[in-house]
Amino acid sequence: MDVPTVDDIRALHEKYAPTRAAFDLVYTHCEIVWKVAEQLLAADGHRLDADLVRAGALLHDIGVYRLYDDAGRLGVGEYVRHGVLGHEILRQEGFPERLCRFCSCHTGVGITRYDIHRLELPLPPADYVAETGEEQLVMYADKFHTKTTPPAFLSFDASAARMRRFGTEKVDAFHALRGRFGEPDLVPLSARYGHERI
Repeated sequence: MDVPTVDDIRALHEKYAPTRAAFDLVYTHCEIVWKVAEQLLAADGHRLDADLVRAGALLHDIGVYRLYDDAGRLGVGEYVRHGVLGHEILRQEGFPERLCRFCSCHTGVGITRYDIHRLELPLPPADYVAETGEEQLVMYADKFHTKTTPPAFLSFDASAARMRRFGTEKVDAFHALRGRFGEPDLVPLSARYGHERI
């Protein structure tokens, strides 16, 4: 499978971003997730495809652009849909399923059909769960940065606390990911991007 280059992915973000501010927010977040994943990958004893991790990290939130309204405001009420919207974008662009899944399978620590029913989520009934090591790493790395206003880096504990409202099994799954991948050093990333740490 041909993995798109950083330039190709940046151009795709520019194509779908409704405003420069939206591009700056979403693409910078995706770039940060790539840097977190890259750091964890370097320390990981598993043999994962670094190019696939890079592409998955840079593409995972492209669906967020579809949630902006005409005034350039990000709608948060249906935010959980951004993964399936990104999957649709990549599929329409001709990307293989292996790359599309980084969008639909990175939210939280995975969304199951049961979660959709239990939480009445506005998603087509399916299991949106990271399966490959590459998908799991991108999903995990994503939890260490938030696009809130202002954007911020999240410690493991801060991210776990946010996840707790979705059930203890989600927190347990997050702990299992830490057992596999470790924790990133957010200090140099925070200094580089100028985002605070929580």
